[in-house]
Amino acid sequence: MRSVRQCSRTACVRAAVATLTYVYADSTAVLGPLAHLAEPHSYDLCAEHAERLTAPRGWEVVRLSPQFVETGPSDDDLSALADAVREAGRLRPAPAEPADVTEVGRRGHLRVLRAEAD
Repeated sequence: MRSVRQCSRTACVRAAVATLTYVYADSTAVLGPLAHLAEPHSYDLCAEHAERLTAPRGWEVVRLSPQFVETGPSDDDLSALADAVREAGRLRPAPAEPADVTEVGRRGHLRVLRAEAD
């Protein structure tokens, strides 16, 4: 399934569509399609920041794709998600609590349990 990583730019909440990496030895910034995994030395950018990207003086920007477009989940992604939900529903139920344990309080989803002393 595709990632829903956000743009690395400060205060930007848009979805990332491109990954920026630097080749310091060649003074080159490489902007390509969104990487499958987030790497610590790369930056994920939204379409707007990818289009507006500039490099420092003397550096070259290599764009591996002329345009970066946000895409939603594909039919395969949605089918995989539905299959995962179905499979999770088929898992065996949680084991029953021992007979000597009783619920003595509840707050929201939290429960207070007490075991009976022998």
